[in-house]
Amino acid sequence: MKSVALIPARYASTRFPGKLMQMLGDKTIIRHTYENTIRTHLFDEVIVVTDDERIFDEIVHYGGYAMMSRGDFESGSDRIASIAEGLDTEVIINVQGDEPFVNIPGLKALLSAFNDEKVRVASLMTPISKEEDILNPNYVKVVTAQNGDALYFSRAPIPYKRNTGSAVQYMKHIGIYGYRKEELLKFPHLEKTPLELAEKLEQLRYLENGIPIRMILTDETPLSIDTPEDLEKAKRFYENLNTGA
Repeated sequence: MKSVALIPARYASTRFPGKLMQMLGDKTIIRHTYENTIRTHLFDEVIVVTDDERIFDEIVHYGGYAMMSRGDFESGSDRIASIAEGLDTEVIINVQGDEPFVNIPGLKALLSAFNDEKVRVASLMTPISKEEDILNPNYVKVVTAQNGDALYFSRAPIPYKRNTGSAVQYMKHIGIYGYRKEELLKFPHLEKTPLELAEKLEQLRYLENGIPIRMILTDETPLSIDTPEDLEKAKRFYENLNTGA
């Protein structure tokens, strides 16, 4: 099964503009993400898809593979779909550009999900238990059916624990997606849906159009860099990683 990892890389991030070109140790964040994805040896190709020449040049200068996307895209899925048609692959994995410490077990499990021919789209989830995380609208929660397919994603705490004596494991959605190529190509042509617009969650567009998303459990949560404060945490993590602390 041929697979390609695509890394959507915008420069104009809302919360932290230019974050992907920030330095983490002696390399930029996007270069760490690209090179660490290569080192997984899971993919036939790894490509950075960007709208910015600075990011493009950063990857190509060091011998990497980058492509320029043309157009105004509202999501990473739209961006990678714009260049996916020309790729010779069956499965495409959307790796987040702001997650330089690549989750190898998660990516491996995500790819393995496509050994089931019924799986069209897949993503990752991880258990959470802290009340502050469960209530945090920036932590997207997901509930699943018995077969592992997503029933719903929400910024609200789902399920609502009406029966306080029941045992509930809350799941946080990790925004790394896998798609069969033909399913990804459909995405930009689907109209935005009411729940997607209400929650501002692009994955609800699939569910509202009857396209299931298989959720894969992982116990590793990648460190995302969304703010300057996150970058400081990443720097400390990187230093400890390299000193063995």
